[in-house]
Amino acid sequence: MDESDRFQLFIDRVTDYAIYFISPEGIVRTWNAGAVRFKGYTADDIIGQHFSKFYTEEDRARNLPEHALRTALDHGKFESEGWRVRKDGSRFWAHVVIDPVRDVEGNLIGFAKITRDITERKAVAESLQASQEQFRLLVQGVTDYAIYMLSPSGNITNWNAGAKRIKGYDETEVVGTHFSRFYTEEDRANGLPATALATAVKEGGFESEGWRRRKDGSHFWAHVVIDPIYDESGAHIGFAKVTRDISERRESAKALEKAKEALFHSQKLEAIGKLTGGVAHDFNNLLNVIVTGLDVLVNEVNTPTGTKMLESMRRAAMRGATLTQQLLTFARQQPLKQEKCNINRIIESFESVLRRAGKTSVGFNMKLESNLPPVLIDAAQLEAALLNLVVNASDATPDGGTITLETSTVELEDNEVKLLPAGKYVRVAVQDTGAGMPPDVAARAIEPFFTTKPVGKGTGLGLSQVFGLVQQSGGDLQIDSAIGKGTTVSFFLPVIALEDGEDMDAGKAVVSEKALVVDDQPDVLEVAVELFRAMGYDVLSANNGEQALDILKRTPSIDVLFSDVIMPGISGIELGKQARTINPDIKVILASGYAAPALQAQNDDLGDFELLTKPYRMAEVMKKLRA
Repeated sequence: MDESDRFQLFIDRVTDYAIYFISPEGIVRTWNAGAVRFKGYTADDIIGQHFSKFYTEEDRARNLPEHALRTALDHGKFESEGWRVRKDGSRFWAHVVIDPVRDVEGNLIGFAKITRDITERKAVAESLQASQEQFRLLVQGVTDYAIYMLSPSGNITNWNAGAKRIKGYDETEVVGTHFSRFYTEEDRANGLPATALATAVKEGGFESEGWRRRKDGSHFWAHVVIDPIYDESGAHIGFAKVTRDISERRESAKALEKAKEALFHSQKLEAIGKLTGGVAHDFNNLLNVIVTGLDVLVNEVNTPTGTKMLESMRRAAMRGATLTQQLLTFARQQPLKQEKCNINRIIESFESVLRRAGKTSVGFNMKLESNLPPVLIDAAQLEAALLNLVVNASDATPDGGTITLETSTVELEDNEVKLLPAGKYVRVAVQDTGAGMPPDVAARAIEPFFTTKPVGKGTGLGLSQVFGLVQQSGGDLQIDSAIGKGTTVSFFLPVIALEDGEDMDAGKAVVSEKALVVDDQPDVLEVAVELFRAMGYDVLSANNGEQALDILKRTPSIDVLFSDVIMPGISGIELGKQARTINPDIKVILASGYAAPALQAQNDDLGDFELLTKPYRMAEVMKKLRA
């Protein structure tokens, strides 16, 4: 057997490929075992037939067989994939190669055609492609997650709909750019993007939460997962990055934690309050026996020493009674005389006392919002609460500073302040520029007997009384403080709606006239205030001319100014002149230890100011008011 016979025998025995020879016109001339297996025809069935017999009707209608031969002639080879038809009519996906065959002189003698059945491989490829397409559509269709790929260096290579929705960028804006653009400037400066990729490679993944930036510059709280991607050979080809906006979940978690803390705090204070209330109630009964007994004993003891001792004991007992009242207020067991009040009016009438409560080295400012709506409160208890807060603020500023008393109207959301429901509230705040408190101290500041003052310098009941009053009035209290940055104690009271035609100061007597009394001597000031109240005036008071001017500017509707003449700073005469520039109709009465004629002689520009000589009587004051 020669070489050509052996080669022909080899061709005939090949079963994985259909290898056969066709004439220049396309007639089948040879047929091997692989052709029999793939196409179902025996050599007797097919030799002498045109090879187009294996093509589908659609391909024959398009002259694909002729095109294949012509391409092989023109280009030396034809190669393609497509459907072919077996003898039984079934189809298979074939990979086809056609080569022209020439003799030694270069004349075409036919074509060598090799066909392989790759239906199974095509099915696998199509399945893989379909799977990849489904995955692509899945990823692209996800809108709750930003899912995208990064190159090994961190450049973005694709972008899904979720990434566009969450971060605000179109695909054309970000593909090819570095993913660090989504991080905050602080995180970029700290090298967080590079650390994330390095960690993902080293540990097989990276997961974290943090702030990220959108296209519009806004920030959102993100949960981020980065996984390294490797090809079949194990080479690192990039990263898969999944980001989710969990800002809402984070806020909900914080709100829940805040509510839990507030509830725990409320329950703890309620337990303390029950214990405190019971002890205070019993102690109050004991004090009542002691105070009553002392009143009786005073009449039985005639010696000066005994009388003095009993008086000291009586004052101590009354101090104890005051402390028990504070405890009962904290425990919400103290009955309140609640009225519909304008807090600004209460503060203005109590201003002089509040100013005297602080040290002279500490400034005192007031910022009272005009047209403040009314609240339901016990005015006397509110005065005590404000006094407590101002004294505490003064004690917190030993080296001097400023205390500011402020009122305002605020709209609160649910649980924005402790467990208060949403609605409109009056906020009263006492702010100091003092030493401030650490968080653990601020958290316990309203507990009875908790104090940072030295032994004997305070009971720790001041804030407890304020808290109890506010709670019993349907509000709540908030402390904002930091070491070295001072403290602000705010309490919130629910606004009471006014009825049609009701005055803003409903619940308090509305008088026809208002008087401002000014004197730098506390005892004289208190007597003068009571005198004007006895005459039916609504009275405001001040310790000096500067305070009086502040009050006049805030309350220009004052009818009468009653002032001492000799005072440090602004004198009574100068105060009267400036009062007239604010309110030309205000009546000015000046009181002095000098006789009125002598005062008139020394000041020829007093105009129609009324003058009184100290000591004065109510009848004389009333006469000057009628003048």
